[in-house]
Amino acid sequence: MSDVQDTIREQVQSNPVLLYMKGSPQFPQCGFSMRAAQALAGCGVEFSYVNVLEDEGIRQGIKDYGNWPTIPQLYINGELMGGCDIILEMYESGDLQKAVQAAGSESAGES
Repeated sequence: MSDVQDTIREQVQSNPVLLYMKGSPQFPQCGFSMRAAQALAGCGVEFSYVNVLEDEGIRQGIKDYGNWPTIPQLYINGELMGGCDIILEMYESGDLQKAVQAAGSESAGES
């Protein structure tokens, strides 16, 4: 189990904007993941994703890692933002755009 948690920690820390979702942004496998990916895409910033359907360990492990029971889950600069409802609320209020743009500009100088 700790190997999975180490993998997740590495993914979260090495990607400024990371969405754990079912499927991919191009081919989401559930409506919640689709809406979350669309909200992020609407911000006009690149983001990374992990398809939890490809690895059962990650699929369960991410729920334990963030102490959040559902997928999708959005991490910005290593911090759990929340699931689909929170992502959509942040998008509608403009907070999501600010958060992802800040994350993108902070990571732009690092490589």
